[in-house]
Amino acid sequence: MTGFADEISSDLEEQLDVLESESIRYLELRGVLGKNVLDLTDEEAERVKKRLQQRRFGVSSIGSPLGKIGIGEAFEPHVQRARRAVELARFFEAPFVRIFSFYIPKGEHEQHREEALRRMKRLAELAESAGVVMVHENESHIYGDTAERCLELLESAASDRLRAAFDPANFVQCGVRPMDDAYPLLSGYIAYVHVKDAVMGSGQVTPVGEGDGQWSELLARLCGQGYAGFLSLEPHLPARGEWEGKSGAERFVIASRALKKELEAHGIDWS
Repeated sequence: MTGFADEISSDLEEQLDVLESESIRYLELRGVLGKNVLDLTDEEAERVKKRLQQRRFGVSSIGSPLGKIGIGEAFEPHVQRARRAVELARFFEAPFVRIFSFYIPKGEHEQHREEALRRMKRLAELAESAGVVMVHENESHIYGDTAERCLELLESAASDRLRAAFDPANFVQCGVRPMDDAYPLLSGYIAYVHVKDAVMGSGQVTPVGEGDGQWSELLARLCGQGYAGFLSLEPHLPARGEWEGKSGAERFVIASRALKKELEAHGIDWS
């Protein structure tokens, strides 16, 4: 298990304290020292790495925002950000870099198809030269929102350095049934899994097992197919309703324990 520890707190020590309390020894490094990981200076990155080593934590992935720009925005400056991402992945000894596939105006996916494929191919080539794996997270409003378009991106890049970060909740929010529609197409590409659930229709994010993410079936299939990769907690639980008044740390623990409950139900050793 791993997770986006910046959902706990912006403070690194509090992030690590909560992870340690949940016996989680990895984090997906996204926000730290009040900034996005890609904006860390070399000196700041060294400070963070030193503290992680002192407390015996590893970095599972660089949770970058790569690909979270409009398809019409200039790409070359973004490539420089991508180079920084893979540089940090090597520095933190993280095997993965999380990426997206660019915001597309509503109804214009076909119009921007070739440019989206070209950009993803370029990022895959950068990953190949750096010896890291970029994992594409499916998300609404980007090119790779549906299972079919995610598959198109992965097949077009034709690189073992571009794989899928499978996010059931994000598929639900796009009206896609994760196990019925997405998993059959993408199972051969899944190298990373983001952990949250959501309710079909409203898109409300919930702990695992309380939404329509088909998590029980997903875990059974992953286990049956020998998946040995990371499950990365990305709670996104709203600070309202059932979780109103709870801190980010409390909401993270709720999400962590919901996942552990599902894993234990399938006889999976999450440690």
